[in-house]
Amino acid sequence: MSDRAQDPNELFDVLTAGGRPTGEAKARASVHRDGDWHGSIHVWVYGIDRDEPYLAFQRRGKFKDTLPRKLDATVGGHLRSGESADETLREVEEEIGQPVTLAELQPIGVRLGVSEETPGVVDREIQRVYLWRLDGPISVFTPNPDELESLIQLKLDDVLAIFGDGVVAADALELKAGSAILTPTLITVSEFAAGIDRYPFRVAIAARNALRGDRYISI
Repeated sequence: MSDRAQDPNELFDVLTAGGRPTGEAKARASVHRDGDWHGSIHVWVYGIDRDEPYLAFQRRGKFKDTLPRKLDATVGGHLRSGESADETLREVEEEIGQPVTLAELQPIGVRLGVSEETPGVVDREIQRVYLWRLDGPISVFTPNPDELESLIQLKLDDVLAIFGDGVVAADALELKAGSAILTPTLITVSEFAAGIDRYPFRVAIAARNALRGDRYISI
């Protein structure tokens, strides 16, 4: 486990629910204990592989202080105190081995993410959400075992079916940390860090709209 991945003393700027800085900075552990609003970025990789649109998820590491082993955004990173979203994008290379800049991403909105699933943790995030199109298989990435367990390539239609039609499971491809080979796996609805707003469903709709060339894309 890397210090960067789970440093309880890492400072976050405390925000209002409207995203405005309060002027206070607190340690990660205190922010998650007290339920303070704080900033983060979510980058979702999507694209087309062998004529099949897909959306990529990360399986969070079992050591994470929030939502361990759940399926979440391809990359997620907290904004450290005084840090910009562009600076936080270093998380992309740290987590999946590929650098990216804001110019390569498509912003699709801001989400208020709240999770109380982990005992003793109240995680309230103001998440800036981006799409990153990369066609071809997710095996181009190198998942960092200090940051995540694996990456999951799930057909876009299957994401929509799980959250829109009540389908309980779907076949997917998994790229485990430390491996360069995609292996078949079965994903069930209980594995997602979805929240009451069906967040992956909304992102999948945005990705579908982006693939068909819509001008306006939003979660």
